[in-house]
Amino acid sequence: MSDATYFSRLGGLPGQTELLSSKAVFTNAYAVIPRTVMTDIVTSVLPHWDKTRAWIISRPLSGFSETFAQYVMEVEPSGGSSRPEPDARAQAALFVTEGEMTVELDGQAHALRTGSFAYLPAGSKWSLRNHSSYTVRFHWIRKVFQAADGLEPPPPLFTHESERQMFSMPETDGKWSTTRFIDPADVRYDMHVNIVTFQPGGTIPFMETHVMEHGLYVLEGKAVYRLNKDWVEVEAGDFMWLRAFCPQACYAGGPGRFRYLLYKDVNRHVALW
Repeated sequence: MSDATYFSRLGGLPGQTELLSSKAVFTNAYAVIPRTVMTDIVTSVLPHWDKTRAWIISRPLSGFSETFAQYVMEVEPSGGSSRPEPDARAQAALFVTEGEMTVELDGQAHALRTGSFAYLPAGSKWSLRNHSSYTVRFHWIRKVFQAADGLEPPPPLFTHESERQMFSMPETDGKWSTTRFIDPADVRYDMHVNIVTFQPGGTIPFMETHVMEHGLYVLEGKAVYRLNKDWVEVEAGDFMWLRAFCPQACYAGGPGRFRYLLYKDVNRHVALW
């Protein structure tokens, strides 16, 4: 998709004359973190990362969404990490929204650019460095890998959105489509990361209610999203965090297309307490 664009510029600080009201909300079924609250003062710095800051927009919380963490990363030139992941159980998915960077996995370097995706299995020896002259911005999704008896671990993936096929949802005339970075038929993987695209007028025409948790980061456009009992307007740079079984629907009225990066946990039995 040569015409793909991805929202990437967070930060700054509202002026003293701005209103305090916001569409930011945290409920027991969902959360909305709008881009207007992802300011400079809510960033995190991370051990063993140089010239880097992160917006941590989801993390496991008991009684809410419990499977994943998602960071929006900003790495300056010559920045990065030779020890990025502190937890050997954690797998990683990376999606670049702006700039270039190099990921070295098991001694082999992989160049990533805007629109690139990487999947790094749990226990991998990897590092990340920005060798360019410009800041690179990307999403980093972390999840403890859930092994399944009799299945070999999933292999790493390095690809680009332009290399993946866009699948139109049935009977939508192309108004609702999904670009899948991980093969949905490969049960070795216990999570999926997709880009969902709605053309103007596209809709999720029913209240989806399912066991998968979701993280939805809006990459482009705007829409109204139904979350549990509420309609919420969202736009590029906003993030939605959905608990399992939270009812959800969407209407993308335009004027342009509406796209988001979607995380969900898949392909495993639920744990029995």
